[in-house]
Parts: sequence; structure tokens; C-alpha cells
Amino acid sequence: MTLRSVLGASALSLIAASLAQADPITLTDIAGREVTVDAPVERVILGEGRQVFFTSVLDGDAPFDRVVGWRDDLKQASPESYDAYAEKFPDLADIPTFGGFKDGTFDIEQAVSLQPDVMLMNLEAKQATDEAGYEEKLAKVGIPIVYIDFREKPFEHTPASMEIIGKLFGKEDRASEFNTFYTEQMALVTDVIDAQSDLERPLTFVERAAGYSEDCCMSFGDGNFGRFVELAGGENMASPFIPGTFGTVNAEQIIASNPDQIIATGGNWEAYVPGGDWIGVGPGSDEDEARRKLAALMERPAFTGVKAVETGQVHAIWHQFYNTPYSFVAVQQLAKWIHPELFPNLDPEATLEELHARFLPVDYRPGYWVSLGNTETN
Repeated sequence: MTLRSVLGASALSLIAASLAQADPITLTDIAGREVTVDAPVERVILGEGRQVFFTSVLDGDAPFDRVVGWRDDLKQASPESYDAYAEKFPDLADIPTFGGFKDGTFDIEQAVSLQPDVMLMNLEAKQATDEAGYEEKLAKVGIPIVYIDFREKPFEHTPASMEIIGKLFGKEDRASEFNTFYTEQMALVTDVIDAQSDLERPLTFVERAAGYSEDCCMSFGDGNFGRFVELAGGENMASPFIPGTFGTVNAEQIIASNPDQIIATGGNWEAYVPGGDWIGVGPGSDEDEARRKLAALMERPAFTGVKAVETGQVHAIWHQFYNTPYSFVAVQQLAKWIHPELFPNLDPEATLEELHARFLPVDYRPGYWVSLGNTETN
């Protein structure tokens, strides 16, 4: 009779966990700070609910086991993702939630009561963290902050962020496996684009969160989706008008620029803008309804008579690709839209299915993008 048959698998897991020795490690986070943490960590606070997009890669079928608290934004920002995880992991509803650093609703006393080993924060929150002195205050009570980034400079910081989290979780091999997949999938686009000696870059306008508000039009500068466009072989129309990562361009600029391609980012934002004109693409979305709303947005004055609208080169894609380790999927889909002649065999949907099958604990559900033009290239 084996020890496993006597104690059972769950009891052995508890014994293994109790025998695991957490040792101090010093790492450099994405903000360039040296941070010492006892690892592997067992109790983690997620500074944003969407960080489950990487815990699910590293911890597989137990993406919430380390999570003792998280920002209360996933259910609003990506309800279809929340529902997919809640369906399989209903206990996530019991995880304590808290407010954000940027809006000043974060509660330090609550954080202390959760006894975390580390708090993971997105890089874009650092300025608010510094201004409020949260870093020093948390350090005084023994809670280190580690900054990661999938949003500001996703292609520079995603592999490094996954490596950092892998070290903290004791999942270096898993992080390395994902980073290899990430690099291989990016190369399917960048190798082809880099090999073109006389590449024509179609002028591409990305409308950020199209229909979220009545204002026109939020977009991206050289970072985030603006960078996605460049890597996919396009020219980001908004770059000359937006000096940073995020900003706006006006209707006259769009009309004068006359882009060849229009790509809108979308999601289900009913919690923020009930009944809004946003395009609800995402896992399990109603693609016909998303396509209808995309077409309606193209009737605004900024897009009247624009080349992309006239030729049907208008698309919508899941907004949350902009702040996850899965940005390579968006780059592949943009490449298919911008240069269909260069990527006849590239299949971003198959890539997304493989991502789910190899790395994620929830099933793949289609609906991440739609187009108004030729469905054969969607």
C-alpha cells in the first residue's frame, strides 16, 4: 500500500506545501526597482482583476489559489471573461476585492489584514502609487510591491513580466514555455514583415474603445495598439497627433488622413455605459450584433466617405488584448487585415485555440473580432 493510497492526493499536496521552503529572492521589476521577496509566494494581491490573464497561464487549473485579494474591475471591464472563470471556479466570488490606487480607494488596512507575500501592480499605476506614498506605507508593514507591464510596452515587457511572475510563483519552467510560444507566434508576423524590402504600409486608424463615449475619437500613439499596427505592417495614422501612448484625434484629422484601414477596439461595457454604442466583441460574443454596431459607428461624420469605409476595410477587435500576455494574437489578426496577401496561411483563431488548449483553464469561445468586409479574410 502506497503513501498516496493511505493519505490521498489532497493530503499529500498539503504536506508538500508545508515542506516547501520560501527563500528570499531579489529581482528587478519592470519599473527597474530591486525587490526582495520570499518565494515561492503563497499569498498574492492582484492590483488589477485582469491580471488573472497571467495567473491562469502560470497556475493552470488553480488560477486563484494564491490570490487573497484583487481589484474589483474584471466583472465590469471584461464580464464575459469573469463569467467564464466564475463558471469553472465559483469560489472566485469569495475573494476580497478592493479599490484602485488611481482613484484613491485602495485600503491599506484591508491589504494588511489579507497577509499577502507580495502585491503585483501594473506599471501604469506607479505614478499614482508614488504620489500617494503607497510604496513606503506598504513596505513598512512588510508588503512588497512588484511592477509588471502588459500595456505600456507590451512587446518589450511581456516576456520579462512573465519571467518575473514565474520566479515569484516558482513556475519558471511554465513561464519559459509560454514565452517561447509567445516569441514563436510573434515571429510568424514579424519575420514576414521584416523580409519585405519595399513594404507598402497601409494607413491604419485604430479607434480605442469605439462607441464607449460620444466623443470622437480616442486612439493610440506609438505604444500599445499603435505599436500593434506597426508590427503588423501598417502605418499608425494617429502617431503624428498623439505624442504618448494614449490620446485623441479629431474628426477633421481622420477625414483629411483618409485611412486605408479602420480598426476599432471593443468589449462588453454594459457596467460602465449601459446600452452604449460600444462593440461587444470578446469570448462568446454575438458577432452579428457586434458587426451591426460597428457599421452604425461608421456612419458618424468622422468616417463619412473615408476610403476604409468605402472599401469595407473596417474591423473590430477585443479591447482586452491591449493589457494581457495574449497581444501576439491581436498582432496576427491585424496582419491578416492589413496584409492579407502576405499572410494567406496565418490563422489567428487557431493560435487563440492553441493558447487556450496549452495554457488556459477555460474553454475557447469565438467572438474576439468581426469585419464589415470580405469574411474570407476575417
